[in-house]
Amino acid sequence: MISSNSGRRRSLAASAAAALLILTGCGTSGPGQTAQPPTTTAPSASAPASPRASPGAGASTPPAAEPTPAASLPPVLEASEPLSFSIPSIGAGSELLSLGLRENGSLEVPPDGPGAPASWYNQSPSPGERGPAVLLGHVNATGGGPGVFADLRSLKAGDRIEVQRADGSTATFEVERGEQYPKDNFPTATVYGYTPGAELRLITCDGYDPATGLFDDNYVVFAKLVV
Repeated sequence: MISSNSGRRRSLAASAAAALLILTGCGTSGPGQTAQPPTTTAPSASAPASPRASPGAGASTPPAAEPTPAASLPPVLEASEPLSFSIPSIGAGSELLSLGLRENGSLEVPPDGPGAPASWYNQSPSPGERGPAVLLGHVNATGGGPGVFADLRSLKAGDRIEVQRADGSTATFEVERGEQYPKDNFPTATVYGYTPGAELRLITCDGYDPATGLFDDNYVVFAKLVV
């Protein structure tokens, strides 16, 4: 069902006072993993996220943009929990776990074994709702082999991402771009901030350092709902 209402305007821009939340999960390379940096990141060592907060909540939250009249907002879907996703162009897909935040404020991440699924960050909008829905997935698997988001870097502008939802509908997104960001300088507002339309973010690890066996960066795919 398409809705032109503004819906729940979840601004996920991080507040300095609330401290950046760290996404942990990518660790050292396991036996059988390639020595060269994997070509996509997996939700891991640090993609700051922030819990749902209405624009203006918290003294250090960036000022919200001027409200857009409801009549001019892009149409979106009603809220519905995502069940699975597929990316036909790279042959990726899995069921979606629903994960939130740990007690220490870091993001929960999906298991990292072979065949591990991606997850939906359940403090973000459901895919198709207004705002940026966030999916997290690993770039590699513990003990070697590719993770569910191993080939995100292969995505091109115009590629489609399909998210199957609990209400029986499919939210289809079109890739706009992919960006690599240092984990110690992650653009939280750009990735998690309010958007007038329904958008999708796929986040994984990148910037593999063979000297430490760790990933120093995150790779983020930005996509918009196709209505």
